[in-house]
Amino acid sequence: MKDSYQTTPSISALVITYNEIGYIEKCLESIAFADEIIVIDSYSTDGTYEYLLQQENVRVIQHPFKNFTAQKSYALEQARNDWILFVDADEVVTEQLRDEIQETLAGPQTHDAYWFYRQFMFENNRLRFSGWQTDKNHRLFKKSKVKFTDRKLVHETLEVNGTSGKMRSKLMHYCYKDFEDYKGKMLHYGRLKAREAFYKEKHFNYLSLYVKPFWKFFNNYILRLGIMDGKKGITICYLNALSVYERFRELKRLEKKNELAYYLVMP
Repeated sequence: MKDSYQTTPSISALVITYNEIGYIEKCLESIAFADEIIVIDSYSTDGTYEYLLQQENVRVIQHPFKNFTAQKSYALEQARNDWILFVDADEVVTEQLRDEIQETLAGPQTHDAYWFYRQFMFENNRLRFSGWQTDKNHRLFKKSKVKFTDRKLVHETLEVNGTSGKMRSKLMHYCYKDFEDYKGKMLHYGRLKAREAFYKEKHFNYLSLYVKPFWKFFNNYILRLGIMDGKKGITICYLNALSVYERFRELKRLEKKNELAYYLVMP
């Protein structure tokens, strides 16, 4: 009988960062099992870069941030291995998920990418609803079979040339450290979404400015059961709606700026 031993493929773990002190420590600890860890830092100012330089098992590269899709595509280019584990700086791979990843890659390769469901954490408490309960992302995949679509600047989408499976264990996402931190993230996402809409030649209107943020809050807080998360649910649903409001406010600003530039260059 022939030996059925199969070598487990090497994994490159990738992370992008900007001012992630308080998050990145747990993240790096949880992915220490990877054969290679690469962090692409967008010139952090809070000590993140200096901290990363002290980590012997981490290769850190500073690269200017254009948008999430461009930054993650750049990170992907740096990886030496075909199998990629891509996590955000505020995410933690649990022991159960780590074991499942290793067991999956040690067995017959039936998929080219894997979806991870995420467990959202509000400070150190679980956020059970508020629209996040079905959230999932591709986090483990073959570099040779994927690319990040250039149609999105935020909430980047991975295009997989092959099949996708699902992990049973969840990825822990520490989305909320404090109010100002999460608010800053949501406003930043809103502005990037506005740029994305502007490039797609979508136009601002006042109806969307007021109706869509209200719908976002109502959908997440009532229909997606954010009310069951108590005060945490109100806070998260409000800030997510604020991101939508900022998107249309920024879209209006971009259109006005474009109109001004047009009139300035007219003969």
